[in-house]
Amino acid sequence: MYKLWYWSAVQGRGEFVRLALEAGGIDYVDCAREQGDAALLADLNDRTGRTPFAPPYLEIDGLVIAQVANILQYLGEQHHLAPSGLADRLWLNQLQLTIADCVAEVHNVHHPVGTGAYYDEQRPEAARAAEQFRAERLPKFLGHFEDAATANDGEWLIDHRWTYADTSLFQLVAGLRYMFPKRMATLAPEYPGLMRIHAMVADLAGVRAYLASERRIRFNQDGIFRHYPELDAA
Repeated sequence: MYKLWYWSAVQGRGEFVRLALEAGGIDYVDCAREQGDAALLADLNDRTGRTPFAPPYLEIDGLVIAQVANILQYLGEQHHLAPSGLADRLWLNQLQLTIADCVAEVHNVHHPVGTGAYYDEQRPEAARAAEQFRAERLPKFLGHFEDAATANDGEWLIDHRWTYADTSLFQLVAGLRYMFPKRMATLAPEYPGLMRIHAMVADLAGVRAYLASERRIRFNQDGIFRHYPELDAA
């Protein structure tokens, strides 16, 4: 059984891994949820050699894999959450890395000066960052993912079944809707393919059960996607 190591009280980057595991019906232990964040820090600090830089990381039979795209690429190959063709696997990984780029920019919206400083210490800078992100960067990212969604003959990103990149797009859209409800309400009709994938992932049996369970941590003001009303606008 897989051991997933990530913080216990936030979705964060670990949620992209959780969703793929839940959608695929893959057994795992969410270690910090069961043992606490102190156990996560102890496990990370006790490691030597080829150690993860930071959570999330996945452990199975002595193998430790860190970085979301790296973890998902491994799960895709081991559990048929990705197609077999090399070009398709590289395309999915490329999309996943672009999702990671978007997530990093999302975090920088409310922490544009420094990650170690509180939001209240950088409100003016955050307001300027949010305005630019809403107007320029968000449509650019969503447009790219829409192009990817409509490039396939089927309803999913690749072929006619879901992959880990589909579950990651679900999480990205869900997070953006929480963070920028007004802006996303305005933009969503422009990206029907992306919104279709979001809805179809939400209807997967494993995801549907997960979203209704206590295992799904709710969006909150400690995670990557944070809702500050003053940073949102249509």
